[in-house]
Amino acid sequence: MAMWNCDFENCSNPFVRTYGQCIICDRHLCAQHLSSKYHSCPSWEDERLYDPIAQKAEQKEITRLLNKINIPALLAQASHLRNGVPCSLPQPLQYDHAKRTSVMGGMNYHIEIQFEDGISWLARIRRFNATSPPPDLRRYIMRSEVATLQFLSKTNIPSPRVLDYNFEQANPTGVEYILMEKLPGKSLRWSLTSPEQRKKIISQLADIYIELKAFPFDSMGSLDQPGTDHVGPFARESLTDYVDSQMRPLGPFISREEYVVSSIQLTLDLIIRGEAYADRAIDAFLIHRFLLDAVSHIVPAKAETTQFYLKHADDKGDHILVDDDSNITGVVDWEWAHTDSKAAAFNSPILLLPVADFYDGINHPGEDELALAQSFEDKGHLDLAEAVRNGRILHRFEFCCGYDLADWKGFLGLFQGLRKAINVDGDLEWDAWKEKTLETYKNDALLNKLIKQDPAGLVLAEVS
Repeated sequence: MAMWNCDFENCSNPFVRTYGQCIICDRHLCAQHLSSKYHSCPSWEDERLYDPIAQKAEQKEITRLLNKINIPALLAQASHLRNGVPCSLPQPLQYDHAKRTSVMGGMNYHIEIQFEDGISWLARIRRFNATSPPPDLRRYIMRSEVATLQFLSKTNIPSPRVLDYNFEQANPTGVEYILMEKLPGKSLRWSLTSPEQRKKIISQLADIYIELKAFPFDSMGSLDQPGTDHVGPFARESLTDYVDSQMRPLGPFISREEYVVSSIQLTLDLIIRGEAYADRAIDAFLIHRFLLDAVSHIVPAKAETTQFYLKHADDKGDHILVDDDSNITGVVDWEWAHTDSKAAAFNSPILLLPVADFYDGINHPGEDELALAQSFEDKGHLDLAEAVRNGRILHRFEFCCGYDLADWKGFLGLFQGLRKAINVDGDLEWDAWKEKTLETYKNDALLNKLIKQDPAGLVLAEVS
């Protein structure tokens, strides 16, 4: 059984991950029922049609979620945890598109709780739509986030303190939740910062990474047991399979090579089963089959380590809170966090990547990345500086493995950049590379199975 089966009437085929999750009609769809013959919702690429309909769907989803919440019970629990200090909601609990970015992200909705003495908490509540994972995986991800935040509370990293959590669906509040401190500050907007502000923030980022370096783990995975520092399997949808209706997350691993091979193999399995890249199965198979053979370039033996370090999984910049003086007041959104090798955990965050150069296939570090490396060096951590200066191959692999091929033009630059970085077919444009790779794997039984199912996928066309 797949993570979800198709919701089309009388269809039991597996849904297609990412592409088969329609938030407009709130359905999971298989490869067949994703076609325009059966599914008429507009694509996100057509903003004029998609945006207003998606907004209405979001309003319906959030209104449904908010109606499930027993606010008196939530406030009573918060007050009880503070020995009876009264509390209330400072804002009406209703969907407001203009304020959406201040209360919700792609996965969670946040309700501010304000106490009479001025203290503020947040109730972090999982959203429910077609992109949401099944209940068992949802609870596992939330458990992992709690365990991660509890670990961070033992460090000097500014992160929200967990006050309470309840993952039982039948709890008095009506929804699963995490209660945590509300930290001061606003989400960092890197593009609006001055050179002086960037320098100050980068120095503080270096201090945060140096603090994480002081807490090594002995395996690679996610913290999974609140109250302990136990590392278990990865708590992330893209790294989870379902076998006989049972959740099977990958990991934990004792080497990064083991992780890389397992993550690529899972993607290949999903492609063959029709659960991933259904509209571009042959291209996706060739890409990931190539990545599998390139593992020795991605994780050279000399780079392997027996120690692993906590890594934020979505370090684009909005996970960092800053005050008006560019002081980092918090690092938030630790969902999906995991332990990783030193080279990966202390590689420059996505926040600092020179985006245009990166997508154009240019492999040298950007100015902000070099500033982070220099900050590490100035603080006496040459190993972390090296991780940043030599981190481009790891960046490219993480982007290319599982990349959303709907952004085909963006992928082409990323993938050629990876091939250039590892010095394997870096001079070939897509069509030439595809032709060569089809020949390389012409005897692969799984590839031939895909070709038999979809011979049109053999067409050489660089832009589509």
